[in-house]
Amino acid sequence: MAPQCSSGEGNGEILDNDVLKNTSLDKELMGDDTYLRLRRITDNILKQAARDNAELAQLIDESVDQVLQNTNLSEKLQRMFRKCMLNTITTTLVQKEDDSAFLFTGDIPAMWLRDSGGQLRVFLNLEDPSGKLHDAIGAVIRQQFRYILLDPYTNAFNFAADGNCWSAIDRSERQNPWSWERKYELDSLCFPVELAYFYWKQTKRTDLFDGDFLAAVKELIRVFRVEQHHEEQSEYFFIRDNGIEQDTLPNEGRGTKVGYTGMIWSGFRPSDDACEYGYLLPANMFAVVILGYLQEIVAAFYPDEEELLVTITAIRAEVQAGIEKFGIVEHPTYGDIYAYEVDGLGNYNIMDDTGVPSLLSLPYIKYCEIDDPIYQNTRRFSLSMDNRYYFEGKAAKGLGSPHTPPGYVWHMGLAIQGLTSTDANECQELLALFETTDAGTDLTHEGFLADDPNVYTREWFSWSNSIFCEFILKEVGKLKL
Repeated sequence: MAPQCSSGEGNGEILDNDVLKNTSLDKELMGDDTYLRLRRITDNILKQAARDNAELAQLIDESVDQVLQNTNLSEKLQRMFRKCMLNTITTTLVQKEDDSAFLFTGDIPAMWLRDSGGQLRVFLNLEDPSGKLHDAIGAVIRQQFRYILLDPYTNAFNFAADGNCWSAIDRSERQNPWSWERKYELDSLCFPVELAYFYWKQTKRTDLFDGDFLAAVKELIRVFRVEQHHEEQSEYFFIRDNGIEQDTLPNEGRGTKVGYTGMIWSGFRPSDDACEYGYLLPANMFAVVILGYLQEIVAAFYPDEEELLVTITAIRAEVQAGIEKFGIVEHPTYGDIYAYEVDGLGNYNIMDDTGVPSLLSLPYIKYCEIDDPIYQNTRRFSLSMDNRYYFEGKAAKGLGSPHTPPGYVWHMGLAIQGLTSTDANECQELLALFETTDAGTDLTHEGFLADDPNVYTREWFSWSNSIFCEFILKEVGKLKL
């Protein structure tokens, strides 16, 4: 039998607070014992994060004051911006005893490689004369790359090697007590590289680029090579027998059949839902971008790694060629657009999902310019009722996801729409939507019902808060990345 994760143990008392209301800790799905155990862990996170980061929170608060000087934002949006900026630092960042730090996703007591990158990107737009904010970001990046060395197929990790996990019934070809969930997602390996690259460019610090970083990059590149040939070379599988189709991979956990395209196979999407077809176009586009970043990093800091640089360059070219050959389809209304997923056997999936990287987010992840013709065609499709995950209701309209119920719009999708728009009227409409769809919390959520924003998922979703803040920085002219 394949390895399985344990149920783990948690310590501490449950706080009498409301922070886990409407979150991803589903009592009915998990059962009473697991739910209570994870609530204990999460409540302890809140205590430690608040205790550890009071000084950082003060620095962020002062930076927010500077950002908001002489702006035309409403009082409501200013209040939301401040609260969302502080949310990550005061509720999810925990300093470790070594030179690393752990960044919880929010209402789930684990660190996602993807989310942690997205949570911190916004902070690299701020001035940091003391260097303490940059110290904290660097500590998280070190933790990300150490996790990649532990298991590049794990998407979310534990604070300690305690065996805690999302589901004790998961089966995969390997498991370790650090792994909270082992859904292999190509984008999870891209976000840490993006954050490290932006960190270098914005701070000019180079201490991250040590032996551990190089070893993690080599492991990442090894996985990319293997998953270009998933059918022939990969040992990865993932099975979760919980009756939820998008939580497991078909074909004995191997995913639907694929043919060679040059692209890199992914088992799951950024939403943590299973891919319908294994070549996820937005993730492969993101891989092209970060492979370019790695070319620059390896050339600058590891000049003796000539073979590694050749391999990175080759994979990047192969993935890009695969995107161009297999990833563009002709739509009767929008012309040439990017497919969301393909299998290299003639099948493709036309849709878009809020989770970044999405097709809507391509300029945000630096794959193309906003005015790129195929992107513009794709954007018009993504933000239309022809995309089955775009929803309109009495209170809002926007991009949703199969990860949440039909009719739910995601705040993350609204922020990405704003970040990829050059239309001032469109951006003003989006700002107005943020003002009226937060259910009075001054925070963003995962998905909310387009007819009634008081019905929502995930009250505590740090990554969504951070992307909203990036949109605000764009609107006040202070977005650097």
